[in-house]
Amino acid sequence: MATLHTVNKSPFEKSSLDSCLAYVKDGSSVLMYEDAIYGAIKGTAYADKVAAKGNVNFFVLGADLKARGVSEDKVTDGIEIVDYAKFVALAAENDNVQAWV
Repeated sequence: MATLHTVNKSPFEKSSLDSCLAYVKDGSSVLMYEDAIYGAIKGTAYADKVAAKGNVNFFVLGADLKARGVSEDKVTDGIEIVDYAKFVALAAENDNVQAWV
């Protein structure tokens, strides 16, 4: 069963993304939105953690990048930038949605 894991807290302030990455299984997806978008930025410790999860799909909400003044070219390779429609589609496509707060 595929699960969509959603994370909305900054990984530099809360442990939500670390907890998610510890439990996420191959074939699942992780969507970072709100302040969690900072976990999708190149050159951070989280870029390496994301790269280490080779069989997990990673997404970041483009509107939240824009709202925080982060350009799309700063997003770690392999993380797909999505809009709200794709956020909803991901929730519908997966068997479960797990929110990490």
